[in-house]
Amino acid sequence: MSSPKVLFGFHAVGVRLKTAPQSIIEIYYEATRRDARMRQFLDRANAAGARLIEADSARIAKLAGSQGHQGVAARVEPVALATSLDELLEDLEASGVAQPLLLVLDGVTDPHNLGACLRVADGAGAQAVIAPKDHAVGLNATVAKVASGAAETVPYFMVTNLARTLNELKERNIWCIGTSDDAPKTIYQVDLKGPVALVLGAEGDGMRQLTRKTCDELVSIPMKGAVESLNVSVASGVCLYEALRQRTP
Repeated sequence: MSSPKVLFGFHAVGVRLKTAPQSIIEIYYEATRRDARMRQFLDRANAAGARLIEADSARIAKLAGSQGHQGVAARVEPVALATSLDELLEDLEASGVAQPLLLVLDGVTDPHNLGACLRVADGAGAQAVIAPKDHAVGLNATVAKVASGAAETVPYFMVTNLARTLNELKERNIWCIGTSDDAPKTIYQVDLKGPVALVLGAEGDGMRQLTRKTCDELVSIPMKGAVESLNVSVASGVCLYEALRQRTP
């Protein structure tokens, strides 16, 4: 059995209340906060039968490892997601998902960016986010808070060798499309309706050369203003929602 972990913030704890209330061990809340948002949250927690514990802000901050807890933190049991990328892809195939949509992040080390990418991936219906074990941030409480619950619903796989993983995706007929400022085509000029893995690098350095070479195709995001590139979570949103637009009847 995996060790309990901590979620904090209204969104992250609220999504767990909605999707897996039985996994919540206990919720700590700031008793001095009596605004409407806290009252509504406590009503939901009581309705779900969660164990509620009054605490001061300092105790919640210590538990969460962050001052940005909004007066709410929860100790929870991990929710079971697919434990490997192979397992996920086999489950998708068995359930008849013929056009998986995956997000691959190369070199994203900021937990706020990863959390935002997970949130976008959940919203656009992506089945997983993939990153290398080296030069990438893992799941932590800050990621979970920024993800607003998506860290609980979107599997995040950290792989030993990203280029090898991309090649394995290609063997499964998943088209690997990377983003690059100098690509001849834009994201709006490629077909994203089939099985696709969208590959994005961190802002600044972008994708590593081997990752870039392993992609089947490179595309750019049109930039009409003075800035040269978008934040990786914004770029992920642009790409994933273009895929969703193309896939929506």
